[in-house]
Amino acid sequence: MLDIQDLHIRFRSAPAGKEAVKGLSLHMDQGEILGLVGESGSGKTVTAMALAGLLSNAKTILSGHIFFEGTDLLQASRETIRALRGKEIAVVFQEPMTSMDPVMRVGPQVEEALLVHTELNAQERRHRALQAMADAELPDPETVYRKYPHELSGGMLQRAMIAAAIISEPKLLICDEPTTALDVTIQEGILTLLKKVNREKGTGILFISHNLHVVRKLCSQVAVMCKGELLEAGPADEIFYHPQADYTKGLIAAIPTRRKRG
Repeated sequence: MLDIQDLHIRFRSAPAGKEAVKGLSLHMDQGEILGLVGESGSGKTVTAMALAGLLSNAKTILSGHIFFEGTDLLQASRETIRALRGKEIAVVFQEPMTSMDPVMRVGPQVEEALLVHTELNAQERRHRALQAMADAELPDPETVYRKYPHELSGGMLQRAMIAAAIISEPKLLICDEPTTALDVTIQEGILTLLKKVNREKGTGILFISHNLHVVRKLCSQVAVMCKGELLEAGPADEIFYHPQADYTKGLIAAIPTRRKRG
């Protein structure tokens, strides 16, 4: 489904020769949950933005290939990218409060992808939005539909963002640290929801995080990045129990447990 080949990303404002992503190659199958992990600044989010076509050509220089369902996204036209984004490729960002329009009610924002990519009428879009919100396990979707973003808790708002992302049943869902700002119990609910979406819809999920504990619970495959480079990738059990890179060993050693002090 997704095949990244020798991806290089450089910001035009950066010094010559300094790249945010340095020759990344990565493969992801349909229906797979792939965890992309690494510390802040390792290139995770900028890779996700490149996949979603959200990097400005005026500010970044990209080379290599990103094949999605056989289409090279780096060579595709703007029209092709617009047709894919929101329909075949959807994104859930880290901060839902800053991702949603504060002066629009939640419901119309959830159904926005349908407005762009389908010819459904307003009643049909509303019905689909309510169903997506129910699928995201939002309590009382009718009431939530009419609320503004500031009237929802962080967990409910993140579920609304997931509803907006899955409403068009995308093949690839990119989740950029979607549980970072949430407490542990809400975090657990979001992870359970993502597993459900993957299992019932067959949606492939690229899950970006620096939290290895979360990645171990959710992902079947893991890729480790550091300073823009891919250090290692493979099945989650292999990465966590038999890591090859010293950096990966350090990340795993830093996972808190009940037996660790300090």
